Amino acid sequence: MELPMVWRQWLARHDRITDVLPAVPLVVIAAAATAAGQDGWQEPRWHEVVWTALSCVPLAFRSRWPLGVALFTLAGDLTLMAVASHIAPTPAASLIALYTLALLGSRRTAWTVGVAAAVAISGVYAATHAESVVAGASLLRLDFAIAATALGRAVRSRRENLAAARARVERAERMQEVEARRRVTEERVRIARDLHDVVAHHITLVNAQAGVAHHLMRANPDQAYEALAHIKDNSRAALDELRATVGLLRQPDDAQGSRAPIPRLADLDSLVGGFRASGLAVCVTRTGDHAPLAPATELTAYRIIQEALTNTHKHASATRTEVVLDHGVHALRVTVTDDGRPGTPKGAGTGHGLIGMRERAVAIGGTIAAGPRPEGGFQVVAELPISLAPTLPDAP
Repeated sequence: MELPMVWRQWLARHDRITDVLPAVPLVVIAAAATAAGQDGWQEPRWHEVVWTALSCVPLAFRSRWPLGVALFTLAGDLTLMAVASHIAPTPAASLIALYTLALLGSRRTAWTVGVAAAVAISGVYAATHAESVVAGASLLRLDFAIAATALGRAVRSRRENLAAARARVERAERMQEVEARRRVTEERVRIARDLHDVVAHHITLVNAQAGVAHHLMRANPDQAYEALAHIKDNSRAALDELRATVGLLRQPDDAQGSRAPIPRLADLDSLVGGFRASGLAVCVTRTGDHAPLAPATELTAYRIIQEALTNTHKHASATRTEVVLDHGVHALRVTVTDDGRPGTPKGAGTGHGLIGMRERAVAIGGTIAAGPRPEGGFQVVAELPISLAPTLPDAP
């Protein structure tokens, strides 16, 4: 298996040898044809063998100048057929040159030269042998020339088809790599967003409750002890969510049993309870027809409310926050409003939290607006679709 590969590599570096190789079997066939006679085998007619070999010399340059070699070999074969018809062998070199021209040249040039050569070869042979152009021997030479051109075009078409198929495969592989990188990037962004939501929410609550415990430690130990209990619960919840989120990175597949529970709006009371325990008054109002929501919509709404309450508790000097869930016919409108003082720094539109909320809403085909209110405080309004298109994911 290694020897043919070595020979192919060697021939690829020696174009002239590769081009002249077809002359070898032609000379052997010419010698055998002239040696065969009616009375059995006899000594070959060496002058015909020599003419055949000489006519094949231009083939050494057929891949470099296919048109020139084709015209040169045709001229030589036709001249020999005209002046020495009694010794003129079959113009095999011209047939190889026509094949090469059809393989490497343009379609129009190949067929123009091929048809002209076929007519010329059959015409000269018929004239020098006093035969009709449509006679067997003349017609056979015409067929040979046409067949050589057709074979060259067929081989070229096959090579072009193989090259096109190979290019399509390579392009598909590149597209798969690009799509895989895009999916990896989206997954990394999603995980980073989830980690931000979990860490920011729970650490904010733990920090607030630690401050309350520190303030009440001496004046009211019972309330301080209750704040410490809330710190313990929130820290455990943070660890559980972090473990579940990071655990997704270690799963070999997306089997249903390998996924952690997805937060939904049914868990909103537990979320709000943590903020209330840290001293922020939160009022939740639900309006409209409570139609079933897509899981992705519930998750997005939960995360937006979680991030909005976290931002309120962390950045705004607010004492009260109102959460309104308005279930419409086609969309769920989520509004989170706080009573923070006007001008309180909140990083509207610049923080990772607001960017994450916007990305979550846009990912499922929703919209979100966030900014300070003229009368004071901050407001987040999100419009999320009730149901999603089949191509959208229903889980993080």
